[in-house]
Amino acid sequence: MKVTQLDCLCLILLHLLHTAGSERFEVLGPTDPIVAVAGDDIILPCYLKPNISAEDMTVDWLNLDFLDGRVFRYQNHRIIQEDQIPSYRGRTSLYEEELWRGNTSLKLTRVQGTDEGHYKCLIQSKSWYDDFTVQVLVKAVGSKPVVSIEGHREGGMGLLCESEGWHPEPELVWLDSKGVHLSARTLETHRDFKGFYRVKQHVIVQETDTNRFTCRVQQSRINEKMETEIHLPSELFDPTPWRMAFIVLCCLGAVTVIGLSLAVYCICNKKGEMLVEVFDNHGFIDFETIRRHEVDVTLDPDTAHRNLILSDDGKQVRHGELNPVLSDNRKRYKNWSGVLGNVGFSRKFYYEVKVEVKTEWTLGVVRRSINRNERSRPIPYKGYWTVELKDGKYTAHADSPVTLLLREKPLKVGVFVDYEKGQVSFYNVEARSHIYSFTRSKFSKKLYPFFNPGDSDSISLVICPVDATD
Repeated sequence: MKVTQLDCLCLILLHLLHTAGSERFEVLGPTDPIVAVAGDDIILPCYLKPNISAEDMTVDWLNLDFLDGRVFRYQNHRIIQEDQIPSYRGRTSLYEEELWRGNTSLKLTRVQGTDEGHYKCLIQSKSWYDDFTVQVLVKAVGSKPVVSIEGHREGGMGLLCESEGWHPEPELVWLDSKGVHLSARTLETHRDFKGFYRVKQHVIVQETDTNRFTCRVQQSRINEKMETEIHLPSELFDPTPWRMAFIVLCCLGAVTVIGLSLAVYCICNKKGEMLVEVFDNHGFIDFETIRRHEVDVTLDPDTAHRNLILSDDGKQVRHGELNPVLSDNRKRYKNWSGVLGNVGFSRKFYYEVKVEVKTEWTLGVVRRSINRNERSRPIPYKGYWTVELKDGKYTAHADSPVTLLLREKPLKVGVFVDYEKGQVSFYNVEARSHIYSFTRSKFSKKLYPFFNPGDSDSISLVICPVDATD
């Protein structure tokens, strides 16, 4: 049989068509949105049909809500990190052992608010490409609202409600005892660098039969709400007697303090020495005696959140960029920028931390067994005894938060634990003044120093040696 040039050309074309057809594939994934809980790990499914190998292809994952939205790229048998969105570094990966059968699903760890959006899975071979888009919705239930009293305002009492850690953005409403909405000021909303929302709102309330008011924070899309009720004594609404009582108490307090100070001065002069003393809820305490219980505290890098940067000597910690090199372990903080001291104590101990010029910090002690994946408030019930500076406000995280009104901004904070008495106390070192004490706690395990430098500045918390000449 004679083969002509035309026959050869037809065979070549048929071969090319067959080759091109063999490269064709579809990219498939879920049609419903993926709902992710903040802090969890999720899988964004994506696979090839037919189940051919993607090992020699380029796999791109893009977040379409970003202008330069590359979340992940696999190309030439390796991961390409250039041009990746910074917030995804260290949190994305493929199942590389599954690429041979067309599985190009993306694993996204430690989901945060900014991860919400539309994701495109784009697969390219040498002669073909296809893509698929899936939507990710992020759900985060914030903290129980914190209500504080702001004093007399325009014939009533001013209240402030705050809650944080929400996604999507929640709404905040004030209610009276009958569930009727109260007229309040404009809602203030802030979003942190991880995309979580903090809301706060002021309201002025008038005296009622019950004087009970509720702050409710709710998010209808995720069907979640948190609320806090506050009861105001009737005496608060009568400014004249209240102010008179306040003035009388201040005068009595001043006389008492002056008298006690003179007595202490005389006693010290008699002994020929000056003792520095501070006053807390339990009376006078010799501050220098407390400081003699100093312990050497060094930070434990295995417990540090991957956003924290520790000094080489383990005496300083500050907030920085996420470190993708550090591995997760059961000791490491996942959702808070926390780090522990490397030694725990079951006796009296004291340490000092320099906090000057910082705009945010949390200090105290914790049980080592605390849950390091939680985002809720650090209260004694959960193993935390801490004081915090945030948004210009000092707060002691008791079971109900306590707003602290300090005369002077501490430059150095002293933390003292009397283990047998179940007491954790905080002091302004320079002013030799008492800040706050947690009392009547029951300790059964070792307590570890706790540090959180916050994320509003990049200044370090510094563990200082106790100097008797301060």
